[in-house]
This record gives sequence, C-alpha cells and structure tokens, in this order.
Amino acid sequence: MNYEELVAARNDGRKHKTMQPIGGYYREQVDGKWRGVVDIRPELQANIVFTGAIKTECEKNKVLTNKHQIHFTPVLEDGDVKQLELEVGNFQTFEQLLIDNPAIVAQKDFIDNTLSQLVEITTFLHEHDIMHVCYSPKTVFARKGDNAVMLLSHGSFYLGMSNQQEFYGDDAGYVAPEVLENGTIDDRCDIYSIGRFMEAIFDRASMPMEFKNAVKRAVSKSPEDRFATPKDMLKAVQKRRQTITSVKTFVIALVVALVCVGLYFELFPETQPVEFVKPAPKTEYDDLLDDGFDPAELGIGVDDSLTETDVATQRDYEAKAEEIFRKKYEKEADRILSKIYNKEYMSNSEKKFMAESQSTMDELKKAQQELSGETGIDPSRSDLIASQVIERITDQKKKEMQKNK
Repeated sequence: MNYEELVAARNDGRKHKTMQPIGGYYREQVDGKWRGVVDIRPELQANIVFTGAIKTECEKNKVLTNKHQIHFTPVLEDGDVKQLELEVGNFQTFEQLLIDNPAIVAQKDFIDNTLSQLVEITTFLHEHDIMHVCYSPKTVFARKGDNAVMLLSHGSFYLGMSNQQEFYGDDAGYVAPEVLENGTIDDRCDIYSIGRFMEAIFDRASMPMEFKNAVKRAVSKSPEDRFATPKDMLKAVQKRRQTITSVKTFVIALVVALVCVGLYFELFPETQPVEFVKPAPKTEYDDLLDDGFDPAELGIGVDDSLTETDVATQRDYEAKAEEIFRKKYEKEADRILSKIYNKEYMSNSEKKFMAESQSTMDELKKAQQELSGETGIDPSRSDLIASQVIERITDQKKKEMQKNK
C-alpha cells in the first residue's frame, strides 16, 4: 500500500477531500480504480431553487464540448441529484497541486499556460451565457500529467440562491462584490475572480511586473474599472511584457554602444598637439659635388643609396606585415568580443556588464601589442588597424544578435 492509499484508507477510501460550493469533491476507489465524485451538500438538497438549478446544469454540461470542461453524470435518489460522478480522468484542485509541489509556480510557462487556459475556457463559457463566478484554488482543477486547467461546476446556474455569501462560504473572497450583493451581474464578475485566483497563485512567488497592473485592474471593486473581456486581460499582460522586454533590450544596446565607444577611443591612436616652431635660418654650405668632388674618394658607392626598387620592396614588406597583423588580430578580436556578445552575457546586470567590458578592452589591447611586436609594424599603424577591426566586428555581432531574437 502506497502513501496515497494509506491517506485514502484513513479517510474511508476517499482521497483529497475538497469542498466545492455545491458539495464535497473527493476521489474514491471502486473495484481497484479511482474516480472523482462530488457529494451534494445535504442542506442544499432541501432547497427547491438549488435542486432545479443543478438539474439545469447537468443538462447543460452534456453539450459543453470544451477540452477544459469536466463532464459528469448525476446520481439521482428520489428524483433529486445526490451525487455527481466525474468523467474518467485524474483531476486535482489547484490547492492540492500547490501543496504537493509549491515550486511548480516557478516552472517555465506554468503561469502563462494557466492564465491563457483560464481565458480560453472562460471565453467559451461566456459565448454560451455561462459564468463560472468563483475561481478559487479549490474550484479550479488541474489535470495530472500536463497540469491543464479544468473547470467543473459553474456559479451562474446558482445565482438564484438568495444568500451568495453563504453559498460560497470560505471561497466568497474570490467572488465579485456585485455577486455577493445580488447586484447586476455580467461577464466582468469572472474577470474579478480570475484576478483573485492569480493573486492566490503568486502568494507562493513574486508576481512579475507584467501581471501586477493587469491583476490590479481586474480586481477593481467597480465592474466598469475592470477589463471588458478575459481576452483583454490576457492582451494587457502580453503587451506589458513586450514593453518591458523592449526597454531591457534598449538599455542593453545602449550599454553596448557606450562600451564600443570606449573601446574605440581607447585603441585609436591619440593625436598630440603640435606647437608651431619658427624654422632655423638656412645655413650656407659648400656643395662638394659642384667642385668636382668624387664620392668614391670617401668609399661611398652608388649602390649604397636606396633606389626606387628598394623603396618599393620596403613598402611591399610593410604592407605584408600589416596584412598579417590584420588577419591575426581579426581572429583574436572575434574570439575576445564573442565573450560579451552572446545571449547569456547580455542578460547579466549592468554592473557585471561594465566590469566584464573593461576586462575585454584590456585583453584586446594586450593582443594588439603582442601581434604588433611579432609582425614588426609601427605602433601607430597597429592602433589604427585594431580600431577598424574592432568597430567592424562589433557591428557584425550586434546585427547577428538582432536577427537571432
């Protein structure tokens, strides 16, 4: 016997007992198989308004073909509904789900899927002039396995009950004020209750910014201040999330741009101011060649001076050295800049981003100095080439990150 069976045995074979507005829900074992059951509250069975309402819901339940609707079969006794037998499936309330696994709130897409599925089934019900009225962790179910949202019984069938506060009992806090006051009721009462449900879900985790404003508006006391439809509420959350994402992207892009500017000025050769100095007076000298002087007398041959061919050869050598430096530095710069131009790094805090960027600048500068020494090119030329390479690779990586969003 496993743990669940032990608990069920202690509860007379009934597992996960939970009070619904219409009665107690639990799972019981029959012939070795578990099934969901709702026992109608005895005090409601004597209420003529309720008995008529639950029969109406049982008939309507047969034609509600949404995948998030739990179907059931009434069990009659003397013509009155005494019990509901749920369709085959392993369902548990969100209250039980959060007790068994409170960390599920932090799982990827759990909150988004829960809200979108609530909006889907609620929109479907409204199209059939049905309101669920009370979305509490006890009345919203999750299917085991995929945690899909499932709804059972809907409150709009029981609006004829004179005391709505007493009908919903401990879950009355999830019901819109106008319902409890027997006022004018429309689809917006479900918007209020969904907002209260989301508050309960986030009671175990910090509510993200995109949900805060939407939930705050949804639970407004006045129906006119709420969203008109469930889809409007979902759109508000999605729009807020897109705005926050855009702001984060802008801030990251701005920081990257500032770092690139810093790199550019750090590596670009610094121009020193030149002070104008009056040239010294020209000194007269004797041109020995004019006097028929032969340079060969001093051991100077014609071949000792640089010819045009020598100058061209020297320029070719310098050009090749610069080409070698550029290729090697491009490879090093691409490797170094890849450390900061990636999704994981870009999601870091601004403080960490600036610290790592300074380290990147130092590494780029060190690579430039080492390669400049290896290739033997002038430092001022290496500064200029390095700044050009960094600017080009930076622009290239920024464009690649924008395409991969």
